[in-house]
Amino acid sequence: MRRRTFIGSAAAASTAALSLAACGSGTPGESKEDPRAKGRTTVEFWGGVFTTPENAWYEKIVEDFNNAQDEVFVKHQVVPGDAWDQKLKAAQAAGNAPDMYVSPGRLDTAARTGLLYDISDLFSDGVLDKITDSAKEVCQYQGKWYGFPLLVEPQMTLYWNKELFEKAGLDPEKPPTSWDEMYEACKKLAPVMSNGEFPLNTAVDSGTFGWTTVAAQMHVAGHLPISDDWSTADAKDPKYEELITFYKTLQENSWIPRQALGAGNSAQPFGEGKVAMMSQGSWGMSEIAADYPDMVEKTGMAPWVQSDGDMSTSVSTVGNMKWVIDAKAKEPEATAKFFEWVLGGDPEVLKPFFVDTKFTKAPARDEVTEVVNADPGAKDAHWSDVVFNEVVPASIPEARYPWDVNLAMGDAIQAGMLGEMSPADALAKAHEEIQKVIDREGLKEIRAEMDA
Repeated sequence: MRRRTFIGSAAAASTAALSLAACGSGTPGESKEDPRAKGRTTVEFWGGVFTTPENAWYEKIVEDFNNAQDEVFVKHQVVPGDAWDQKLKAAQAAGNAPDMYVSPGRLDTAARTGLLYDISDLFSDGVLDKITDSAKEVCQYQGKWYGFPLLVEPQMTLYWNKELFEKAGLDPEKPPTSWDEMYEACKKLAPVMSNGEFPLNTAVDSGTFGWTTVAAQMHVAGHLPISDDWSTADAKDPKYEELITFYKTLQENSWIPRQALGAGNSAQPFGEGKVAMMSQGSWGMSEIAADYPDMVEKTGMAPWVQSDGDMSTSVSTVGNMKWVIDAKAKEPEATAKFFEWVLGGDPEVLKPFFVDTKFTKAPARDEVTEVVNADPGAKDAHWSDVVFNEVVPASIPEARYPWDVNLAMGDAIQAGMLGEMSPADALAKAHEEIQKVIDREGLKEIRAEMDA
């Protein structure tokens, strides 16, 4: 899982260890038998390490479901992000994968290659009909359902420390909107930051660049690095050189760190005051509110800076979080009962998730949105207007092509940023790698099949 929700770091591993201890297990598949499971159908559920309020909600919702009925027992296991890919692939290869697991990102490839169970007919009449169009789009493949959505959320927004802005002589209520304005803000912020601190925190590794810059790729060039019909690579556009040069300029001036300052894709460096600004998904605000409450009033949120300052289009991709059933699940029907009780039933069951994550995520059902928006805390979450009125309407869906295409572009951005290759050479290599993926995977035929 190359996504923010599965944090591969020492901090995440520590959190996972605590969660596993609470579940009575040290590794997936080895949990101590709960006496409540006797006589019930047991469902294996694997999840990752999320933000503090998300972790608490997952633990509680499993307990609530297990206590609410006596037919199905859900056994929840937490897998650290740095171990996720290896453990899941090994379990699937051995035929003992969990019945269900949490899945971010697109599911097209997993559905096409037979890794996921078609859940279209597992629920009561009308349950799937209540899902919003934007959430449906990321949970279906060729008209069939392979995932049940929990949420959708922007993957890139800008956070800034108003207190540090004021200290640097910047308007605390006016964040940068363009690359040039970002450079100017960094110039002014640099002198007020201490040793080991930076004006800005962005991605520094190719994997994270691969998915966080998709909207920027579209914004700067007007297209993604592959033709619409997936027949040819299209990564050598000089406009992409401008995108690499943006990050290269930030790096060369030491305005961003060369290595990660904390847990991957988290708000930790910002919360600890190590950076004055950061690029982060909307989930960053829920992390700040939960783990760094003193920072809430000092924090501003806006759309991430764009090359030209135009905030009307392609300002972010909209990510998602969904629950899926493994293609070889032992208990798909029982698993679906858990899905329906949590994700497709009483909106009050889901309300705490969205309230406790501080109104930074969009529910996948309108009736849940209504209940969440009616909560008294909604009017105090000033950032929710930014997320849902400024960012989401100007965002694009995540790319549907295989991850290797994203990674090729991420490698190019990182190599160009660090000066390992010129931007043009880095993109030429990415172009070559993407064409290899196209030819190897038969992407033109796959795209035609998807569009049929």
